[in-house]
Amino acid sequence: MKIVMAKKKTFTRKQLEKLSAEEIIDKIRYEDYSLLKTLGADDLRKEMVTVGKACNAAINYFFGTTGPKKDTEKHNQAARRKLVKVLSKITPGTYNGMPKDSENGLVIGFNHPSLGEIARILVMKIDIMGDKPMYFPVNLPWYEALAPNYDRIKRLGIIITPTITPSTWRKMDLKEGTFLYEQGERLKREFRDIYTDLSHEAIRNGGVIFVAPSATRQATVFKNEKVFKGEEEIIPTMSMLALKLYSDPEMKCDFLPMAVIPPKDYKRGLNFGKKYRLVPGEIMTAAEIRKKYFKTKEPKRLEGFDYDFHERIAQKLPKRFWY
Repeated sequence: MKIVMAKKKTFTRKQLEKLSAEEIIDKIRYEDYSLLKTLGADDLRKEMVTVGKACNAAINYFFGTTGPKKDTEKHNQAARRKLVKVLSKITPGTYNGMPKDSENGLVIGFNHPSLGEIARILVMKIDIMGDKPMYFPVNLPWYEALAPNYDRIKRLGIIITPTITPSTWRKMDLKEGTFLYEQGERLKREFRDIYTDLSHEAIRNGGVIFVAPSATRQATVFKNEKVFKGEEEIIPTMSMLALKLYSDPEMKCDFLPMAVIPPKDYKRGLNFGKKYRLVPGEIMTAAEIRKKYFKTKEPKRLEGFDYDFHERIAQKLPKRFWY
């Protein structure tokens, strides 16, 4: 099936001023707008075009070659089964020991050496966690590449939401104080708020949130030796998510560190045909997290949480992936 990609539209100054983040996202999904192109970072968008075309073609294939098409839920289930069957062959991986059932919602944080683990994680989730909704914060270049098929991705049980990671923000290289810089900052914040709301929805529905603490592709768990030794601060991705989720005293959510062990000769891409290992670390239960890290009733940060979470990933990895 040939995928024809429409020419991307840019937001006008008035649109950027007036539209909410939700409205911006809708225009990216359904009207071929590009926020990256608008913000002068079209090169970041173009880097993901080829991968996006491949992913969108694959999704169309899974739905187009399965049935019964008149029964939406059965059609979705058939597409998911075919996805697992096909991806298991072309993006193989093992995930022995991963939890199949959990009474609580689950946040799975993983090291992110390549794009390849995303396909393996997808197969693992659908294979052993069934129809539980799966939530992924997706870096904006990835999101714009996948947005044309947002609805079908959702039918596979995967809910994606855009984020602007620190790495992508730096690459945009917007000049501080300019209109585009201020609007980019606003949307960066609002995207985070949308993700927070979705995270609460995910956990309330017993869903699974997948997140890479590094917020970028990074070969090691800790960014460098100084971070590993506690001499530099760690990005507080996991603790900020925990703080937001546990602000609700009724929230039941466990955190699972997961080690991604790529093949020896892996590259930063999808690594077709090469086997990955997804290895669960020691789970951090809701009770443990509340007892150990919430020192006050309404803490502003969770001291030590991020380091401990990263360390539990590292314990399952060869030392060359520590830092």
